[in-house]
Amino acid sequence: MAITTNSNHFIFIFLLALFFFQSSSSSSYINVESFGAKPNGESDSTASFLKAWSQACRSGEQATIYVPQGTFLVKPVTFDGPCKKKVNFRIDGTIVAPRDYWSLGNSGYWMLFTKLDGVSVYGEGTLDARGSFFWHCKKAHQNCPSGARSISFSWSSNVVVSGIRSMNSQTMHIAIDHCKNVIIEKVKIRAPSGSPNTDGINVQFSTGVTISHAIINTGDDCISINQGSTHLWIDHIACGPGHGISIGSLGNFEKEEGVENVTVTSSTFTKTENGVRIKARAQPSTGFTRDIVFSKLIMNNVFNPIIIDQRYCPGATSCDHHQNSGVKISRVRYEEIRGTSRSKVAINLDCSASNPCEGIKLQNIKLTYVKGSETSSCINAAGTASGYVIPKSCL
Repeated sequence: MAITTNSNHFIFIFLLALFFFQSSSSSSYINVESFGAKPNGESDSTASFLKAWSQACRSGEQATIYVPQGTFLVKPVTFDGPCKKKVNFRIDGTIVAPRDYWSLGNSGYWMLFTKLDGVSVYGEGTLDARGSFFWHCKKAHQNCPSGARSISFSWSSNVVVSGIRSMNSQTMHIAIDHCKNVIIEKVKIRAPSGSPNTDGINVQFSTGVTISHAIINTGDDCISINQGSTHLWIDHIACGPGHGISIGSLGNFEKEEGVENVTVTSSTFTKTENGVRIKARAQPSTGFTRDIVFSKLIMNNVFNPIIIDQRYCPGATSCDHHQNSGVKISRVRYEEIRGTSRSKVAINLDCSASNPCEGIKLQNIKLTYVKGSETSSCINAAGTASGYVIPKSCL
């Protein structure tokens, strides 16, 4: 299998981190307060942030935009490139969204970084999107805007996000779309367990993405990996509450790019709905997922610790449970996974009748049901089991 090796992974981390820290040390600082930003949480600082960005982007040397301690109100904003040099964005204060969720939710994004080669967003600061009123609107089935992602990166390369905290996003907290060579590390993401569609980190159409040492408590997937994503490395994630780490949903379109070469390792799931999940809609598609490794994982009272769901159809009219998913799932490895399941079926592999799962491997699994004896379920799934497997393998 063409799985990214540990040595290649750490070489990539080292080189990109070296690039990040060298550029940070030589940067000139551009304080947003110098352009009129007020740290009172009430004055609109959007124009000041854009002026700071314009100066940094035009600079002939690597520049750092600095958000000091205090609270800064910022409306939807786009930081676009290309820039002459790499730009750093250091956040030590708190950036808050407008209280009126319509002003944010109509845009689809809050802070968007696009068409950049070399950008770092880091610090000990916080992004607070104040999403609670928007969630209330959605739950009440009222006339609501579509909602906004808190921080998005699109069509960019050599991206670093480090140390920051994202709270109460209307929808996704961090979105990676059409990007190459991305590091997300030591971030903290928080939203209530009942907040709808508040994925922690979403990746699509991107390659060379590393997500490590993150704490993610949210109302949807801690990390979601969607079509066109390749060569992802995910490690040391503390996930929960939330819906776990998911590949998919896939099969949303008839012609769709696949997901491959993904490793999720050395992570903990606590009271999540799912642990590691692959989900695909029950409808025709050219999508696929292959060469996936889930290893060294701990499940603490997780409802579906290991699950493949190829009949995923959450209230949609375009698919139904009686159709077959066109998504092909192959070469998925589960190893060194232990802990407790909140449901009797601790391993649930529900694959497509027209495209059965192939090359599934279970090795050294110990998942016990908290209320009795645990079981496994396999539908249209083929593979092998080795070492100890609890519950007993159904492959």
